[in-house]
Amino acid sequence: MSESKRQLKFAKLIRKEISEILQRDFSGRFTGSLVTVSDVSMSPDLGLARIYFSIFPVSNADAIMEMLNDEKSRIRGSLGRRIGKEVRIVPELAFFDDQTAEEANKMDQLLDSL
Repeated sequence: MSESKRQLKFAKLIRKEISEILQRDFSGRFTGSLVTVSDVSMSPDLGLARIYFSIFPVSNADAIMEMLNDEKSRIRGSLGRRIGKEVRIVPELAFFDDQTAEEANKMDQLLDSL
């Protein structure tokens, strides 16, 4: 099922704000890594935001995802302060490691080996 225009608009807002929060408040904690918000998808009731991160190098992904999950309430609080006047409810956040680039690389290697 595809997302509604409202979900897509809200996801775009969340993506922009989370990116800015991480850049402003957490950039020092990502030393030696590149962390990008690759996608955000919203539940139909806009109560849950699934946020996907692309992390390079991949070897740091577990540690960074653990740190993000530990700081989830702080990130949500910052998000609420930034978008609180625009939305009724600040969504719960769920963080996921986006493995799309790694999967694409594996597929390329597999195709090259044929």
